[in-house]
Formats: sequence, structure tokens, C-alpha cells
Amino acid sequence: IMTEILMEQGITKVPVTYTNSDYGKGLAESFEAAFTAAGGTVTLNAAHEDGKADYSAEVGALAAAGGDRLVIAGYIDQGGGGVLRAALDAGAFDSFHFPDGMISVNLEDNFGSEIDGSTGQHPGTDSPGAAAVADMGKANGFDGTSPFAPESYDAAALLILAMQAAGSSASADLKDKVMEVANAPGEKIYPGELAKALKILADGGDVDYVGGSAVELIGPGESAGNYRQIEISGGKIATVRYR
Repeated sequence: IMTEILMEQGITKVPVTYTNSDYGKGLAESFEAAFTAAGGTVTLNAAHEDGKADYSAEVGALAAAGGDRLVIAGYIDQGGGGVLRAALDAGAFDSFHFPDGMISVNLEDNFGSEIDGSTGQHPGTDSPGAAAVADMGKANGFDGTSPFAPESYDAAALLILAMQAAGSSASADLKDKVMEVANAPGEKIYPGELAKALKILADGGDVDYVGGSAVELIGPGESAGNYRQIEISGGKIATVRYR
């Protein structure tokens, strides 16, 4: 998805900085492979450590490598945010691309219009369930639009429903029920409807859990992915499209 977005915008050369963790390394390596296969060039693919006070050295190396847009595969409240601030202060880059760990209200609050025109993507859907999770968040004091908020809600809901379907909380019993409650046939279940779903299962019926992320499990229990493509416009995170 990240490669598609950049290529569609004519971005063919990028340096990449990633948080020095399994998440960051895996994301950076898979992106470089896809981007290179699509005809792009990764000018530098380098790790950064979280928790540092100064990222000028990292930014210097990235700037020397050059590129059309800096990809920051980190965390906005950790080293990713530090690299972004250092890059802006040094005038090294003015255009960025952000994977999921960088996208939150902190991106708007801390950088705003400084990063207008920058792009990114994170798991997300425009389904009715996503809107329901966002509303639940507003009512209960959490950000239901943040990356993985709907997915986290859905993961817990699926476990609860699988336990009900299995009549057991033992993993050996419930593991075979997850696919059943997640997919058709059955009555579609959205966020806030767990009590309804539990009753249907208790009465011997079937449910098709849609949840906040339009859940559809495929293969060995993997989720068919949906992504929200974003752009920073007027200092705010704006939806471009869903993929």
C-alpha cells in the first residue's frame, strides 16, 4: 500500500528511517523490497533509537542520501517524532510519508501545517462500524480513530464471541470458533452489539461479526486488510481514500 501511494504521486526516490525494533525493521525491509520491485530507489534504510534527545546525526545521514520524500517508520511520541522535528528544524526535508505508528492526534498537535502535503496510511475503513467505534471513544474518553483502535476492539470482541460459541474459555476449544463468528453466515454484528450477539449464540444461532474494522477472516485466521490513505492538509489529518 505504501509503495502504491508513493508511486501514484510520482515519488520514486526515498530515504527511510525506522524505529530499531522488530516492527520497524520488518516494515522497512518489506517496504524496500516492494518499492524497489516497483522501480523505486531507497537511498538509505537506517534505524533510529527511541528516547534520544538529539536526532541531528540521523537526519544528516538521511539528507546526504537524498530523496523526494522522507519515510519515517517510527512512533510519533518516540524517535519518529524526534526525527521529524529535527528534519524540519534543519530544513533537511519538507515532505514526509508516515506509516501507522506515526499517525495520531499528536501529529496534528505537534507539527500541524509544518508538514502540509505529507502523506501516510494506517489500517482503517469507512464502514459503519468504524464510525461507531469513534463515537464510543468520544463517549468514553479514548480516541476511537487512532490506528488499531477498531482492530483492538474487534480482537477482544471476537475472543468473547468465540468463547460463547465454544462454551469454554480454553484456547483449544475456542480457536476453531473464531472463524465461525467472524464470517458469514449469521446476523451481522457491529460495535456496541455484543450483548445481542451473545444471546444469539446462546440460543443456538449464528453471527457474522463485522465490528469496527469490517472483519473478514481469511486463510489461517488472517484478516483481509483495509487501509485509510491520509494527507496532511491545513495542519489536519485528512482522508484521501480507503483501500
